[in-house]
Amino acid sequence: MQTQTAYKPVDLIVGRLERLPATRGFWRRVTFLSLGGFFEFYDLFLAAYVAPGLVKSGIYTSTTSDFFGNTGIAGFVAAFFLGLFVGTALFGYVADRLGRRTIFTVSLLWYAGASVIMAFQQDAFSLNLWRFICGIGIGVELVTIDTYIAELAPPAWRGRAFAYSNIIQFAAIPVVALLGWLLVPHTIFGIEGWRLVIVAGSVGALLAFFVRRNLPESPRWLAAHGRAQEADAIVEAWEIEARLAGAQLAEPVPHPVEQGKGSFGEIWTPAYRVRTLMLIAFNVFRAAGYYGFASWMPTLLIASGMAVTKSLGYTFLIAIAAPFGPLLGVLFSDRVERKWIIAASALAIVGVGLAFALAHGMFAIIACGIAMTLLNNILSFAYHGYQPELFPTRIRARAVGFVYSFSRISTTLSAFVIAWLLREFGAPGVFVFIAGCMAMVSLVIGLFGPKTRNLALEQISR
Repeated sequence: MQTQTAYKPVDLIVGRLERLPATRGFWRRVTFLSLGGFFEFYDLFLAAYVAPGLVKSGIYTSTTSDFFGNTGIAGFVAAFFLGLFVGTALFGYVADRLGRRTIFTVSLLWYAGASVIMAFQQDAFSLNLWRFICGIGIGVELVTIDTYIAELAPPAWRGRAFAYSNIIQFAAIPVVALLGWLLVPHTIFGIEGWRLVIVAGSVGALLAFFVRRNLPESPRWLAAHGRAQEADAIVEAWEIEARLAGAQLAEPVPHPVEQGKGSFGEIWTPAYRVRTLMLIAFNVFRAAGYYGFASWMPTLLIASGMAVTKSLGYTFLIAIAAPFGPLLGVLFSDRVERKWIIAASALAIVGVGLAFALAHGMFAIIACGIAMTLLNNILSFAYHGYQPELFPTRIRARAVGFVYSFSRISTTLSAFVIAWLLREFGAPGVFVFIAGCMAMVSLVIGLFGPKTRNLALEQISR
């Protein structure tokens, strides 16, 4: 039997991280990470709120005669999620290879630059192209943020860290909804309002870059890549921070640190194969249902007979609820297994989605929309925390990027499915489709998802 003396000093890095309390410095680091995610979420949900302006300008149509037509809003949505697919599937590994901090910087600057250029395009093809390029940068960024927060947070605080992070990130939704409501119906100084909404996000992203440029590298990543001295210095600074805050630190429990580079093939070994397949299925159905609502809500309301301004006003009222989903999650995220939070919220969305299909009148529509938004975002913070827990540090970013990429392909294809359903069956047909997807999410996670609550990442991956 192996004794503690068989461990190397680097094996204490994880144990020292796990025993740290949630100090003010810890929450400051999570805040800096989440500020970058705020503008990624801004752009992620942008399509729903600029879509009416894109249609009004004559660049796009709300539906298309051909299933894969690229001159409809479906083409705009699909181009972005195809870019997200490339960013997560093909470039997700770079955060494992080059480090979390480096990729934060590059991907945020990539997004800001591409977004500004996109705002001033004049035709559907050019808009789709730059929307695709923008999606690549955001795809890499979101995977990296999830990976870093998972590696930063102790087990007892991991759920709350992701809930808090998502509060900040989802605050972007009411912001972009408000700007869409105020700007999209108008032309200001000769510039169409939807262009100003796009530019606002890219300018904010540059500010976020300067705010979080002093974030340190992930100590877990440094330890796994043979840079134990750097990892030790960062953890020691955080320990001093905790002691100054009055914390009494327990003796660290050693965890073996497996150094070296992981490989893509590792996610298909017996240890991780079921998790990989489970998360692929989860992401396919989750994305179709989640973004089927989030990216199409104003268009669905317009298809139900509302004017553009009223649709955007309703959407803004519904969007205010976005940060409150993860805010509620702070109360229970570390008390309940994350797999059951995901499964239960998906099942509840089934009922609300079917109710939305039958809703008429302002009160019913807003009530269903708020309930759908709260449940969607409870599910969101839970799965953002859940996915990176299931793989080891050496392959965490590439594994999460790979399984996450299937959500991008799903959203790309489901955009055309939803456009077809909207044309053939109207808004009720779309809501029935969303409900069916979420039923599959609940089933897949409930049956095959492993438990992770209060376990060190290294225990879960073993």
